[in-house]
Amino acid sequence: MPRQLALIGLVVGGLTLGAAALTWVAPDSRVEINRPAPNFQAIDLATRDSVSLKDYRGSVTLVNVWATWCLPCREEMPSMQKLYDSLTGRGFQIAAISIDEGSPEDVTAFARDLGLTFDILHDRSGEVERLYQTTGVPESFLLDRRGILVKRVIGAHDWSSPANVGAVERLLQQPEE
Repeated sequence: MPRQLALIGLVVGGLTLGAAALTWVAPDSRVEINRPAPNFQAIDLATRDSVSLKDYRGSVTLVNVWATWCLPCREEMPSMQKLYDSLTGRGFQIAAISIDEGSPEDVTAFARDLGLTFDILHDRSGEVERLYQTTGVPESFLLDRRGILVKRVIGAHDWSSPANVGAVERLLQQPEE
């Protein structure tokens, strides 16, 4: 009997610790369409300043989570640049957040080699992945001017397609409120 009680105690203790760990690791809320996107902090590699999602408020924003070692990310970037170029000056921004653990210089060199002119941010901590509940890279989140998530794309995507350009243009026509 004492052995069974000890075993029950171990099981209950393990479940309690497991639940506590999940509470600590789990994000504060689910990332859902038509809900505010989580605020993030990352380093802007052009300025070395810390930026957050709040800095993009008032713009339609494509948040892209990526890495230099990710081949689909490399393949997707030219379409993001094309979308960005077609909408420059109209209230559209891209926050491309690298999750590379390596040096910021490696990330900057990658962006320079591809001719990327939109914002290249860096988050080595994994906080953006946790907040946005990403499943891998690339993963993208299209936000309206108020920071509301309107589209989530897992995997590489042709952001310069007529459908995507049209979707962003429709968001640009909406008032900020």
